[in-house]
Amino acid sequence: MGSESAAFLFSTPEMTVTFSLTRQLRAMMQFEWALTCALERQGIAEAGAGATLESLLDAEFVDIATLERDAHEAGNIAIPFIRQLTERVKGESEPAARSIHLGATSQDVLDTALVLQMREALAFIVEAIDRLDVALAKQIQVHSATVMTGRTWLQPGPPTTLGLKLAGTLAALRRHRTRINAAAERALVLQFGGAVGTLAVLGSAGIEVSAELARNLNLKEPELPWHTQRDNLVETAQVLALLVGSLGKFAKDVALLMQAEVAEVTEPSRAGRGGSSTMPQKQNPVACAMVLAAAARVPGLISTMLAAMPQEHERGLGLWQTEWETLPEIFRLASRAMASSIEVAEGLVVNASRMTSNLDAMHGLPQSEAVSAALARKVGRSAAHEILREATRQARDKNQNLSEILKRNSEVTAHLAPETIDQLLQPREYLGSAKQFIERVLGAPRAQR
Repeated sequence: MGSESAAFLFSTPEMTVTFSLTRQLRAMMQFEWALTCALERQGIAEAGAGATLESLLDAEFVDIATLERDAHEAGNIAIPFIRQLTERVKGESEPAARSIHLGATSQDVLDTALVLQMREALAFIVEAIDRLDVALAKQIQVHSATVMTGRTWLQPGPPTTLGLKLAGTLAALRRHRTRINAAAERALVLQFGGAVGTLAVLGSAGIEVSAELARNLNLKEPELPWHTQRDNLVETAQVLALLVGSLGKFAKDVALLMQAEVAEVTEPSRAGRGGSSTMPQKQNPVACAMVLAAAARVPGLISTMLAAMPQEHERGLGLWQTEWETLPEIFRLASRAMASSIEVAEGLVVNASRMTSNLDAMHGLPQSEAVSAALARKVGRSAAHEILREATRQARDKNQNLSEILKRNSEVTAHLAPETIDQLLQPREYLGSAKQFIERVLGAPRAQR
């Protein structure tokens, strides 16, 4: 599958539109309009110049083919964009055309347009987080007491509950929401500094124009221009990477539980979904695959963002340009990971009886820790561990239930009654604080989420 034909699989329609060339040009046009209005308010631009540009906010005047051709010569799309905008405005108002882009540099319009796109993109991400939060919380409430095998190193451990497993994802998701909101506060700011970040062209009016420009765009004004200080953008990329990483963990757990030999949960199914071109019986975890693909790709993109941070002097050469495709791609992958995770969480099919049968099939071995802990209070931890290690070996070798082995062991029965052994080997009796941990997550105040 070629890169173009596969691209739609790794984004969502709204995120694809947000980082499309059309939306970027409209954001650039919004910057130029807002700047002209700010210049007009300070008496630098001709009266009515802002209104002239306002009629062009949809950026439909741009000749895309010419823009793309000229961008190769200019090194970015801002220069040919400003050229086309100026020519378009000249036909209506020569004085208004003279004030276009005054005081700004190409990076100002491109960076601020990116910030405007990020504002929209982050709103989509947070909306998706809220939707996944609701879906996970519902599943946790339903399955807070659904007992299943806990697994460590991919091997059976003591029992846990599906609710607790999902609560781990929900708690992480809420931490990521907090991180994203905090990162957005720092990243969603105006970029306006002119050639080297001094706004010298505007003289003493630079600060006032900057403040007005920020107000017009409903953006915060930073302490100073950040042309080669990219930490806030990189931070945003990194918190998205953390989000995708946690979603990848969720998807991997679901995919492993979907294996036919385990069959404890499945993705939602419908006709034609997850099928194989050769094996009619298969139901592949296709949504999980999309999340895991995103989780595999994003770390490399984050590496690119980090590598691009040491930019030269007041304006970067090459490193700034590496962000242009990298950051939008991180957003696209994050949006796909979110959408696929929502699909899984909202339609997750849980086979609780298979969870029980899988536990039963292990003849009580996963609960050996419970017996060892009870016995340790009588004979000491090391001695109890050795007794249970040998008992579990015998149970495996003889394919017998651990209860039978323990009830024939005088070192055990000297301290534990048969009914006590049976109770200790009941999975539901060895869930510890699982219920309380779930309640902590579900009951967390909104401010902590």
